[in-house]
Amino acid sequence: MTRSETTPLKLAIFDVDGTLVDSQGHILAAMTAAFEGEGMAPPDRPEVLAIVGLSLPQAIGRLVPDQPEARILRLVAGYKDAYSQVRAADSAASSPLYPGIQAVLDALFARDDLLVAVATGKSRRGLDHVLAMHGLTGRFVSEQVADHHPSKPHPAMLEAVLSETGVQARDAVMIGDTSFDMEMGHAAGCRTLAVSWGYHPTPVLEQCRPHGVAETVPALERHVLDLLELRA
Repeated sequence: MTRSETTPLKLAIFDVDGTLVDSQGHILAAMTAAFEGEGMAPPDRPEVLAIVGLSLPQAIGRLVPDQPEARILRLVAGYKDAYSQVRAADSAASSPLYPGIQAVLDALFARDDLLVAVATGKSRRGLDHVLAMHGLTGRFVSEQVADHHPSKPHPAMLEAVLSETGVQARDAVMIGDTSFDMEMGHAAGCRTLAVSWGYHPTPVLEQCRPHGVAETVPALERHVLDLLELRA
């Protein structure tokens, strides 16, 4: 497909955990290990999934807002250590792509009128592992991680993607499974697309007034193209 020189380039920016990959098993296991290492009762599954997408210190801070900073930092360190151990012990099953996601990404990567990027609360190391495992290394034009930015929903990640690609915010869509993704997209002036198969319930996402909601993975490509006013 040939892009007209007068047609502005469009941009699709994906969250990772809960949007492209299902990492909840390892997240829950690592969080449990971190809390037990501090002699604390681990939070339950809904509590943990509710903070997925935030940078780790902010996420744990929300889980235990009454704890001193020193303890929160120990929990962060414990989580990182536990996550690395869990991932190493179960590398083949670590953060599998949701069924059908590979085909959607391949179709979007193949377009010459669209750039594809990621903006994730994962660390650089964590994202590198996921990309390498799924053969996605080097395929995204921009990769923004928690190491280098304020936590979502601050728009810094999206502002960096827009700056790197030269695409205007009005020509970009942020795709994610959490309210933090939707709030970040709105803050950056981008369109927003919520996905229903991730970690925040659809009613929570709808409260953020996304520009669209993808109920199934097969519908994801169509939603992205429609929001960016691109031909299928």
